[in-house]
Amino acid sequence: MIVLSAKNLTKLYGANIVLKDVGFHLNRGDRVGIVGVNGAGKTTLLNILTGRSSPDAGELFVAPGLAVGYLRQDGNFNSERTVYEEMLEALGDLVGMEREMETLAAEIARRSATEEDARGLLERHERLAEEFDRRGGYGYRSEIAGILKSMAFPESSHSRKVSLLSGGERTRLALAALLLKKPDLLFLDEPTNHLDIGTLAWLEQYLKNYGGTIVLVSHDRYFLDKTVNRIFETENQRLTVYEGNYSAFAEKKRLNRLADAAAWEKQQREIERQEEIVRRLRQHGTEKLAKRARSREKRLARIEPADRPASEPGHMRIQFRKRYKSGSDVLTAEGLRKGFVHAGARRELFAGVDLYMQRGEHVCMVGANGVGKSTLLKLLNGGLAPDGGLLRMGHNVMIGYYDQEQELLDDERSVLDEVSSSYRLYSETELRGMLGRFLFTGDAVFRKVGVLSGGERARLSLLKLMLSGANFLLLDEPTNHLDIASKEVFEEALRAFDGTALIVSHDRYFLNRIPSRIVELTPDGLVNYLGGYDYYLEKKEAESAGKRHLSALAKAAETEEDAAAREPAGGALSDAATQRLKNKEAAAAQRRRQRALSRAEEQIAALESEIGALETKMCDAAVLTDHVLLRACDERLTEAKAALAAAYDRWMELQEA
Repeated sequence: MIVLSAKNLTKLYGANIVLKDVGFHLNRGDRVGIVGVNGAGKTTLLNILTGRSSPDAGELFVAPGLAVGYLRQDGNFNSERTVYEEMLEALGDLVGMEREMETLAAEIARRSATEEDARGLLERHERLAEEFDRRGGYGYRSEIAGILKSMAFPESSHSRKVSLLSGGERTRLALAALLLKKPDLLFLDEPTNHLDIGTLAWLEQYLKNYGGTIVLVSHDRYFLDKTVNRIFETENQRLTVYEGNYSAFAEKKRLNRLADAAAWEKQQREIERQEEIVRRLRQHGTEKLAKRARSREKRLARIEPADRPASEPGHMRIQFRKRYKSGSDVLTAEGLRKGFVHAGARRELFAGVDLYMQRGEHVCMVGANGVGKSTLLKLLNGGLAPDGGLLRMGHNVMIGYYDQEQELLDDERSVLDEVSSSYRLYSETELRGMLGRFLFTGDAVFRKVGVLSGGERARLSLLKLMLSGANFLLLDEPTNHLDIASKEVFEEALRAFDGTALIVSHDRYFLNRIPSRIVELTPDGLVNYLGGYDYYLEKKEAESAGKRHLSALAKAAETEEDAAAREPAGGALSDAATQRLKNKEAAAAQRRRQRALSRAEEQIAALESEIGALETKMCDAAVLTDHVLLRACDERLTEAKAALAAAYDRWMELQEA
C-alpha cells in the first residue's frame, strides 16, 4: 500500500534550485535512507514531506488518517517540565483517558454509596477501559521507563527539568518521546547524533521491529546498513532511488558511474572517428566522395548525444602533517580521577584511568554517554586539572585538539579572519587557497562563523587542526556533522598520518577502519581491546555471555540453598537430616569448584584470544617496521603466555579436585 508519493517536486531558495522534478513513492513498511553531501537538499526534502515547507512546484500525496512523526536535526526543545512529564505529554490522550476513568470511578463509587443511578457512567467507563486496554494504556508507564532507560536516562534523571539538560540529552529525549507515540510514518533527521554505541544498537533493533514506515537522513554508514532497505540520493538537484542498504547503494553507484563514463567516452570516440572520415572524404574533392561526406554528416546529426557523466561533487582535501617528530613515549597516565560538584553533591565521573600511548598509535575511545570521555580529553589537553593521578606527556609532544562543540571558534569573526587570527604568517591568498580545499570558496570566506552549519563549522575546525602541525591529535567526535564523502576523505587523511591520535567516536564504520586498538572508558577506568569495532563487539558479547552463565549458576545455587533452608526446625537432627546437611555442604563445595572452573576456562579463552590477536598483529608489515610497537607487542605476548600457563595449572588443579 502506498502511504506517500511525490511527483515533480521542485524547491527554490531565491534563484537557487535546491530540488528539481523529484518523484518517488513510499510503501507501508519501507525503510528509506536519504543521503547526499551537505547542502544537497536532504533536510529540505524532509521539511516538504512533513508539511513544514511547501514545494514551489509538483504534487505530494499523503494517505489520509496517517499519523506522522518528525525528529528534526535542530529540534532541541525548551521546557520547564521534567523528563518524565515530557514523556507523559507525548501520550497526552492516554493520560487524559486514564484521568477520566479515575474521575468516573470516583463518581460511580459515590453514586453507589448513595444508591443513585450510575449505569450511564458504568457504560462510559467500560468503553473507555476497552479503548485504553486496546491502545496499551495499562503498560504505558513501564514503556516510558523502558524507552528512557534505553536512551540513557536512568530513573534518577526522570525528575530533572528539561531546561537543565544538555543539547545531546534534549535530542535523545525528543527521540524517546517520538518513538513513544509510534507514528505510522516516522521521519528522522540525523537520529544517531549524540547516541553512544549501546543506545545506537538498541535504536537499530527498535527500528528493525518498528511497524510503520521510516524515512531517515543519516551520515552514519553502519547505521544505514543495519536499518534501511532503500536509499534516496539527492545530488545535483535530482533524486535517484536505489534498492538495498548503503553498501549496496555505494557499489551500484560506483558501477553506474563507470558505465556512464564508458558509454560517454565510447560515443565521443565514435563521433571523432566519423568526423575524421568526413574530413578525409572532403579532402579528395570528387562529387562522389562529397556525397558520402554529406551522408555521414546527416548520420552524425541524428546521433542522440549521451549526457556527460556528472562530475563528482566537491570534496574537501585534507592532509595532516606534523611539524616535528615526538619521542617514542607520547602519553603516560596513571590513576587519573575526575569528578564534579553539582547542587552541593559530588559526582565521580571516573577513577583509576591508566593509559599509555606510543608514537604512531591511533587509538579510539568509546563509552556510555556521560561517563566522561570529553572530560578526559580536556584533561589530556590541559583544559582541566585531574583530581588525582599522574599525567605526563612525552618529549616534543605537540597537541592538536578538536572540540566536539567547536566552542574554540569565534562566532563574530569571518571564516577568513578565524583562520588568519591563528596563522598570521600565511598571506590572504594562501589562506583562501587552503579554505578552498575545505569547500569555502568565493564570498563564503567572508561569512560570519556564527551562521555556519554544523558541517561547515566542522570543516573549519579541521582546517585549523591541519594547519597546526600537531603530532598528537586529540579528537572529540570529529565525524559528527560531516557528510559521508567528507568522512571518507577525513578517514584517509588519518590513515596516512604518521603521528599519534586519540579519538572519541561512536561512528562504528570509522571504528572499524581507523584504530589499532579501542579503549572503553568506564567509571572504574579504561578497558583495552586490541582491534577494531567488530573485534570489540565480539569481545563484549563474549563477556556478556560469561556474566549470564555465572549469574545462572549463582541463581541455581541460591535455589538449592533456599530449598535446604526449608527443613523443619526442632531438636536434634535425625540421621536423614544429618545426611541431607552433609549432602548440602558437599553440593555447595562442588558448586564453588564449578564456578572457579568456569572462571578459569573463561580466563584461558580470553588469554588464548589475546595471544592469537597479538601474533597476528606482529606479522603485520606496519608493526614489523615499528620497532617500538613490535617490542611492546612482544612484551605483552610474553606476559600473556605466562598468564596462560598459570591459568592452565589452576584449571588442572580444579579438574583433579
